[in-house]
Amino acid sequence: MHALDRPEFMPPPPPGLMRAFSLALLAHVFLVVALTFAVNWKHQPDVVSVSAELWSAVPQEAAPKLVETPPEPEPEPKPAPKVEAPKPDPALAEAEINLKKEKKRKEDKLRLEEEKKRELAKKEADKKEAEKLEKLKKEKEKKLADEKKQQEDKKLAQEKKRKEDAKREEENKALEKQRQDNLKRMAGLASATGGATATGNAQVSSGPSASYAGRIVARIKPNIVLTSPVSGNPMAEVEVRTSPDGTIVGRKLLKSSGVAAWDDAVLKAIDKTEVLPRDVDGRVPSNLVIGFRPLD
Repeated sequence: MHALDRPEFMPPPPPGLMRAFSLALLAHVFLVVALTFAVNWKHQPDVVSVSAELWSAVPQEAAPKLVETPPEPEPEPKPAPKVEAPKPDPALAEAEINLKKEKKRKEDKLRLEEEKKRELAKKEADKKEAEKLEKLKKEKEKKLADEKKQQEDKKLAQEKKRKEDAKREEENKALEKQRQDNLKRMAGLASATGGATATGNAQVSSGPSASYAGRIVARIKPNIVLTSPVSGNPMAEVEVRTSPDGTIVGRKLLKSSGVAAWDDAVLKAIDKTEVLPRDVDGRVPSNLVIGFRPLD
């Protein structure tokens, strides 16, 4: 047997194996020959000898009497020689045991590797799940923080608007009071009897002159440009603030005419005018309330 055909862990064959195999083969051949001779040794034909008297000139030999040959007894089968089973080779048994051990070791190793792979996969899945939960938690916290900030900003905006509304209301009250004062003053100027240089406490010339309001309207009205006709004769009241030299520094619509086109046209005309004329005393009131009508 070639060395490469034997298993890796099988021990070398013991000495004298071929000699024992040859002796066993020779013994079996001798046994087969003996059995064959024992079965066929009575198969030779029987020779019959007879005597006869001569009755004729021509001698003739009588035919032999027919004798039935009894059947030969069948030989008793001899028991087959016992062939002893070959005793197991201790070296071969040890090699098989080593092979089984090696196979089991490899199977255990593969099983451990599979278990490690499953464990690593489970750890990776747990890690991803934890990261996902952490991400969702951060997103929820961020969303709550954004909502809280929006609520705070909304409160601040509402508080700011409330303060602005209160301030605007106070300004409107102050402007309304000033407007009423100006109206009273202008109404008093219409019936004033004093001259331009007169002094006194009532209907005096310390305020705008009687013709000043008309002069202002005459200065501003040419700059009014209407893009659409206005029905009726509505009046828009505008507060105008000026510097000492007559430059317009601000204007505000106090009372709308009810026609947005007319209100916008009046405000744009005031912006276009830029400077108001001086009164007869050379001064320009710092705050004026002027009414504008389309048909005046």
